[in-house]
Amino acid sequence: MLPVDPLTLLAFIPAGLALNLTPGADMMFCLGQGLRSGRRAAMAANFGIALGGMVHVTLAALGLGALVAAHPAAFEAIRWLGVGYLLWLAIAALRSPAFAPDATLAPAPAAWVFWQALIVNLLNPKVILFILAFLPQFVDPSRPVLPQFLTLGAVFSAGGLLVNGAVGLFAGSIGQQLARSAVLSRWLARISASIFGALALRLALMPRS
Repeated sequence: MLPVDPLTLLAFIPAGLALNLTPGADMMFCLGQGLRSGRRAAMAANFGIALGGMVHVTLAALGLGALVAAHPAAFEAIRWLGVGYLLWLAIAALRSPAFAPDATLAPAPAAWVFWQALIVNLLNPKVILFILAFLPQFVDPSRPVLPQFLTLGAVFSAGGLLVNGAVGLFAGSIGQQLARSAVLSRWLARISASIFGALALRLALMPRS
């Protein structure tokens, strides 16, 4: 027996995919990593974000997400840690050396990018609020809640892997071409830093409601 009713799952898939296709922080982070370090880094970021989403889903199912959302101090602490980390990534992108002509993108270690993406996702309290607002609409309280949350979260993460992966791979291909010009590679670093900085600003200005 499936944890989620098949008809409910059929309604959830297109709703989740529509949200996956909406540009957001996860998509922009994969875009930035793809431009900065290539396709391998973009996919590492993609999987880190997906894992972070599943952690949020599990915490929400266990009630910890609601606890964080209900306590302003915990919420604000997580938010500002996320802002600081994104700003650090922006500065690191600006300080990266320009590439020489005919060079290729300097590949960031995939494991390092994976952990960066995971941390960025976990330090985004907006994800907690989104999960608490969206997933319960498809949860049947007469059934065990945790398996339903995990199933819906896995489906949503799979959609995110496809969409963000496509964006990251495209950005990685474009970035590889731009890296062959020293001038364009400097602009590439600035674009990546701007993306991380914009994400930090977006998180800093985010209302709690």
